[in-house]
Formats: sequence, structure tokens, C-alpha cells
Amino acid sequence: MLWVLAALVLAAGLTPSLYGAGKALAVAAKEGELAAIWEWLGAAAGRARIGRFFSRALVFSALLLLPVLMWRVRVVRAGRHESLVGLVRVGRGLAAAQVVTGFVIAGGMLWGLGLCLSGLGAFAGREEVPGWLVFLRKTAVPAVAASVVEEWIFRGLILGFWLRAARPWIACLGTSGLFAFVHFLTPPEGAVLANPASAMAGFELLWRILGHFADPRFFVADFATLFGIGMILAWARLRTGGLWFSVGLHAGWIAAFKGFNLLYGMVAGHGLRPWGVGGDLRSGILPLLTLALTAGLCHFALRALEVRRASFSRA
Repeated sequence: MLWVLAALVLAAGLTPSLYGAGKALAVAAKEGELAAIWEWLGAAAGRARIGRFFSRALVFSALLLLPVLMWRVRVVRAGRHESLVGLVRVGRGLAAAQVVTGFVIAGGMLWGLGLCLSGLGAFAGREEVPGWLVFLRKTAVPAVAASVVEEWIFRGLILGFWLRAARPWIACLGTSGLFAFVHFLTPPEGAVLANPASAMAGFELLWRILGHFADPRFFVADFATLFGIGMILAWARLRTGGLWFSVGLHAGWIAAFKGFNLLYGMVAGHGLRPWGVGGDLRSGILPLLTLALTAGLCHFALRALEVRRASFSRA
């Protein structure tokens, strides 16, 4: 938690300098001849607003402070206390079955919700859709990368640490709350500052980011869904003793979410908004109910996988 807070403060401090450097590069790329990579980067920096620079500064700050977190990992591992629930090694066949099963359940349920909402008129097909290569790149890459990295950090490291000092249900609640909090550390849509280059611009933007946590509707329609996802992933990690099923679930949700957003757009003013469903498939009461159904399917699927593993062990 201190690592996350330190990364936020450092990102807020670095944002004005990064913003100034990006805009200077944009001017240089427009006025002179630069290498192709610098011209592309300069053009992107010229279009970007202050929020994009804060997001990049946050990623850089988290990576810069990562050695401190890893040092803490080594210190805890060297301690005399053991995790209440350690990671269990499974065979490749069972690991693949868990990943595929989790992916199909999570992705299928979320995509099914999207199709139902589209039929009700809450979403409509986009006029311009990407080609299949672009579609695959924008869905498969984040699904694989984010699911592996985030599961290793949240359900591997952080949940493992929490289990050393608390009961499993408390550890799951704490980890899920942190997981949801981190996912909403993005600037408000259309955030504009009077002077983005000022020394305090990053902290002003950070204050706006944290401001939506004071909105009760935000907790019901947005935060609760990500918290529910975190709880399902933490429960899957405890139930299976590993990360494979959680990785599959996480990848399925991301692939369905990204893919649906590429093909469908929100219909403003629909009767289901803002409580039934928000601006996307991860916001609203209906997505939250879909998560409850997903958790039920996961329970029966894991029971079947456990039976399969037991039969293989007897054989």
C-alpha cells in the first residue's frame, strides 16, 4: 500500500516536467526533421492531454519504485512466518484446463451481458469497426499481459502477504479493495487544468482523481463491480491454490470488455442508465449481478475440475 501511495505522489510530482518535455518534443517534431520514432512520439505527445502524461508518469513511478517492493518481498520471505495458503503446483494439463475454463466462463458471461444490453438498446453497433488483426491485437495483447502481471502482483504477492497476518476472508477483502482502487486511478474524462505546466499541476490532477471516491453513486455503479471481480479472483486463488484459474478469468473479462467496446458504443440517455448499466460493461447493477452468476458457474466448474484431478490421481 505504501508502494502505491509513493508511486502516486511521485507521479504527481513528475507530471508537469513530463508534460513540458512532451510538448517541446511535439514542437520540435513539427518544425524539424527527426527520426521516425521521435516524430511519431512527438505527434502523440502533441495530441495528448495532461491526464495521459499523469498515467504514463504513474507507470514509470511504479516501475522505478519496484525494487523497493521486491526488497520487501525478500524480507518477508526470509521471515519465520509462512503463508496460510501457499501456491500449489499442478500439471500442465490441469493448468491449461483451468485457464481455458476461466476464460470461457468470464468472457462468455460478460459478452452475453453485452449482447443482451445491445438488444435492449443500451448499446449500438459502431459504424466503423477495426479489422480482425487490429481487433486481435487490441484484445489479446492486453488480455494476456494484464492478466498475468496483475494476478502475479495482486493474487500472488499482495494476497500472499496479507494471508500472513490476517484470516483468508480479511485478506481477500483487503486485496480486492486495493485492486479496485488502483483501477480507478485515472483522470476524469475531459479533465482540463488552467496551467498544466505549473509545478502543482500533477497534485491538482491527483486531487480530482481521488475526488470521485466521494461520490456514493460511484461506489454502487463502478467501484462495487471491480471489487466483486477482485473477490472472485481472490476466492479462485484460494480455492485452487494457484493462479491459473484466476489468470483465465481475468483474461476472459479483459478480452470481452475490450472486444465489445471496439464493436459497440454506448447509447446516451437510455433508461437503464446510470444505475442499471453505466458507460461500459463494468459499471452498473446488471454487470454486478452478472458477476454473481459468474461466481456460481465458477464454483461448479472448479468442482468438476477437482473431480477430474482426483480421478487422474487414482488412475
